[in-house]
Amino acid sequence: METLPPVIPANRGQLRAAAVPPAVLRLATRLRQAGGEAWLVGGAVRDLLLARAVNDWDLTTDLLPERVSEIFPRTHEFGIRFGTVVVIEAGTPYEITTFRRDGVYTDARRPDEVQFTRSLDEDLIRRDFTINALAWDPLQDRLHDPTSGLDDLAAGRLRAVGDPEQRFQEDGLRLLRAVRFRAQLDFEIERDTYRALLLCAPRIERIALERVREELDKLLAAPRPASALDLLHETGLLRRVLPELAACAGVPQNPHHAFDVFYHSLAAVDMAPADDAVVRMSALLHDLGKPACREEKEGTASFYAHQIVGERLAETILRRLRYPNEMRTRVRHLVRLHMFHYRPEWTDSAVRRFLREIGPENLEDLFSLRAADTLGNGLRRRLAPELKELRGRIEAELARQSALSLRDLAVNGADVMELLAIGPGPRIGAVLHTLLQEVLDDPTLNERERLRERVREIGA
Repeated sequence: METLPPVIPANRGQLRAAAVPPAVLRLATRLRQAGGEAWLVGGAVRDLLLARAVNDWDLTTDLLPERVSEIFPRTHEFGIRFGTVVVIEAGTPYEITTFRRDGVYTDARRPDEVQFTRSLDEDLIRRDFTINALAWDPLQDRLHDPTSGLDDLAAGRLRAVGDPEQRFQEDGLRLLRAVRFRAQLDFEIERDTYRALLLCAPRIERIALERVREELDKLLAAPRPASALDLLHETGLLRRVLPELAACAGVPQNPHHAFDVFYHSLAAVDMAPADDAVVRMSALLHDLGKPACREEKEGTASFYAHQIVGERLAETILRRLRYPNEMRTRVRHLVRLHMFHYRPEWTDSAVRRFLREIGPENLEDLFSLRAADTLGNGLRRRLAPELKELRGRIEAELARQSALSLRDLAVNGADVMELLAIGPGPRIGAVLHTLLQEVLDDPTLNERERLRERVREIGA
C-alpha cells in the first residue's frame, strides 16, 4: 500500500491511542506483525474526533480475509464474501474488513460482488458520508481523509461521498442513516445530499423492515429526535415508513394546543426520556387515532376514544416493523391508557382499580408519557399538580401491599375447586374475579378464612 503521511487535525477530540480499548490495539498490533495495515475506520474515528462515546470499533486492513482468519484463533466468517471477518477478542466481537471496491448493488443493500484492493483510498471513497470516510492508524497516529470529512465535521455538515444520488441508490438504508445522523449529531444536511434524499425517497420501500426498525430505534434514542422526524416527513420518507404518523400532519387540535397532531407528537418525543425506548415510542404513537376520531363542534375539536383507535394503529405499526412481543404489548398498553384523568375525589378503591388496570410495573412509564404529552403541548410549562397527589396515593397503596391481581388473593384456584367440589373450568376464574372485586373495594377482606367462607357463599 502507498505510504500515507500523518495528518493531524487541529481539534483531535479523543484521537489518541489511550482512548482505544486495549483489545483493539492488540488486534491492530497483530495485523501489523503479520505485515498488514491496521486502520480504525468509520464511526469510531468520527466519534473520537467529536469526543463522543464509541459503540463500534471496526478495523480495516489490506490483508485478505483468509489471511485475517489465519492470524486470529477465534473468528466468525459469515461476512467473509464481502471481506469482513469477525474476530473475538477478550469476549467481544470486532469486525476486520479488507480494503475493497464495491460492485453493482441490485438489492439496494449490498454489492453483488466486491473486489479487494491494496488502496485505502479506494475503500474509503465507497462509503456513505464523508464523516464516516475517515481512517486512523492508532499505532502510528496517522489520520487519512480523502473526502474532506474533517472539514465537514468542523462545519457540522453531513455530506454524501461522491455522487449522493448514487450513494442512496446503492443502499436505500442510507436515506434513514442520513436522517438519523441529523438527529444524533445535530448536523445540517448538505444541499446536494438533501436534494438526493428527495429524489431517492422511494428507494426506502426496498429495504427490509428489520433494518428500518433498527434505524428508527437509533433515531429515537437521539437527544432530540423531533427535527429528524420532521425531516423524514419533509423528504417523503415518513409516508413510506410510518404512513399512520404522516397522516397526522395538518390535523388541527383544539385551542389548548399550540401544534397540530403531528408536531405535537414530535414535541412529545423530545420531552420523553431518551434512555427509555418504550416511552419514546409510545410518545411518537400515542395520538395516532386522532385523525380518524376528530369531530368539531362549536369551534373546537374533540377526539373521543382516539386512544382506542391509536392502540390498534400502534399494534399495526409495531407488528409491521417486526418489534418483539414485549415491546408491542407495553407500547399498546401505554397508548390505550395515556388519557387517564385523575380527580381528587377518587376513592381509595378507585385508586386501587386504576393501579390494577395499569399494572404497578407500568406506573413510571405511564407517568413519563403523561409528562411528555403535557410538556409537548406547546402551551403548558408544568405538570398538573393533582398528578403528584395521585402518585402519593398509589405509593401508599403499594406500601400497604393491597391485593391488585388474582395472584395477590389469599386463596387460589385449588381452594375454589376444593370448597366447591368442582374440577378445572371457567367457573373458577369467575369466582376468583368476584373475590378480587370485593377485595379491591375492601382490602381487609383479603384474609384466607374470610375468602374461603365467601367462596362457599358464592357457590351456595
